Amino acid sequence: GGTWDLFRYPGIRSDSDMYTFGYNFRPWTGGKVLADGPSIKQYVHDTARENNVEQHIQYGLAVVSAEWSGTDKCWTLTARKEATGETVTFTASFLVGCTGYYNYDAGYKPDFPGEADFGGQIVHPQHWPEDLDYTGKRVVVIGSGATAITLVPTMAEETAHITMLQRSPTYLMPLPSRDAVALGLQKVLPANVAYRLTRARNVSIARLLFNRSRKNPKAMRRLFLAMVRRQLDGKVDMRHFSPSYNPWDQRLCVVKDGDLFESIKAGKASVETDHIERFTKNGILLKSGKELEADIIIPATGLDIQMLGGMDLVVDGHPATLRDKVIYKNVMVEGVPNAGMIFGYTNISWTLKAD
Repeated sequence: GGTWDLFRYPGIRSDSDMYTFGYNFRPWTGGKVLADGPSIKQYVHDTARENNVEQHIQYGLAVVSAEWSGTDKCWTLTARKEATGETVTFTASFLVGCTGYYNYDAGYKPDFPGEADFGGQIVHPQHWPEDLDYTGKRVVVIGSGATAITLVPTMAEETAHITMLQRSPTYLMPLPSRDAVALGLQKVLPANVAYRLTRARNVSIARLLFNRSRKNPKAMRRLFLAMVRRQLDGKVDMRHFSPSYNPWDQRLCVVKDGDLFESIKAGKASVETDHIERFTKNGILLKSGKELEADIIIPATGLDIQMLGGMDLVVDGHPATLRDKVIYKNVMVEGVPNAGMIFGYTNISWTLKAD
């Protein structure tokens, strides 16, 4: 649950529906399909407490290395207490990595030409300042993924104007934040039954969308673009929402309650599809020659990939580099004994695979 504790940017929420993103053994009973970060964090916390997990967790430890000895048939883990810098060791007969695949120390940010010339603030979403005041400010968000799609409509309520600057469009799909059918089932059925029925329905819909996108991409492209066109009501140039690739060649982005489209139609937000020439004192100069003026620039440019939390993995004295290994069913690693890692799905809720 680290993401939901560390990420504090405005509007932080899931982009997977909570009925499949939640644990299979503990029903998600919140009314929101796309829950906000604090709600998800509370759900993780409550689940841990109910199952007596907390007493087995040691906090504030950064695992530096994990070394396997074939002679001793044992893992030795070296960790650092982040508060004091003290080094501690653990031994284990089996090691499971549940660290996801992001580097949480720093987000990914390209080196933009002329950054030092910009006279305003540059804020990466992964390190959001609690005291950032964007009221009445001109904001440019660089990116077109889930973070940008979340930030833009949330911030648009208070900014003078906010622009989403993208190199290329992403497929977007509006989704209601509340599931009336799921809430109805919860009223008349036991929580577990309602949860399983809703999960089964949502898994089936997600599978259908993905499979149809792979088998008949032209038809699905027409469907997705038609949904966006209907949301925009003909008031915005569709080139900003028409990707050059087929549906599900990259992940689909969910727009909660169509809030991004509403902000654009209201004139509070806008979209620019272009490449960055350089940063200037007053904003960003685009390759088309247009300059976007900004007080705050937010590079929503993603995260750096990092497996196993960045720990050094050593097997009998030899470094084990994951990118050189074959991974069996996203769990077992070639040449790494008595160990596994948990890696979820990429085209449906992560937790379904983890379960």
